[in-house]
Amino acid sequence: MSAFFDLMEAYARSDLDDERKVIEAQVWEKYGVERAVCVHDMSGFSRLTEKHGIVHYLSMVRHMQIVVKPIIERFGGEVVKFEADNCFAAFPDVVGAVRASVSINIAFDAMNLMTTDDLNIYIATGIDYGRILMVTDDEHDYFGAPVNTASKLGEDIATAGDILVTAAAMERVPAEAGFQCEEKQYEISSITIDARRVIY
Repeated sequence: MSAFFDLMEAYARSDLDDERKVIEAQVWEKYGVERAVCVHDMSGFSRLTEKHGIVHYLSMVRHMQIVVKPIIERFGGEVVKFEADNCFAAFPDVVGAVRASVSINIAFDAMNLMTTDDLNIYIATGIDYGRILMVTDDEHDYFGAPVNTASKLGEDIATAGDILVTAAAMERVPAEAGFQCEEKQYEISSITIDARRVIY
């Protein structure tokens, strides 16, 4: 990520507004994309780690990664990064993000029928859409308001099995996609998020 951070450092060092505007334009020109942002969070894992320990936790995280990655790719998405018990992904459109998220939950629901409670995996998901900075110089990462909102929905608000999509992102879904949703409004960190909970 060196080229990206070089630009960030140049921006931070500059005290000239015009120079900062030039650098900002360069950053968006090189890294700016529009994507559906999807954040999958493993539900209830703090409690599980306290009960069973870090090795159990890490094995469950690895299990999640092995299952989630091919499903995301099958629906046209890409895993941007795995971080702790989260998966951060990006899709060209919201439809792919929602369909992948539903498939992930169905896959884990099926697997959970064959495992004991301490091996069950439940996913909470947040989805938003918009312009972000997608950085792939040395390692993958992404930044921007849609990433922050999807993270709030997936990590802080959604519970096990929830797929929460911002209202703005859901407006990009054609009616023929056939998703059933219920309207929700959430308050977090003095921010109101209009969202849709996908029913599947």
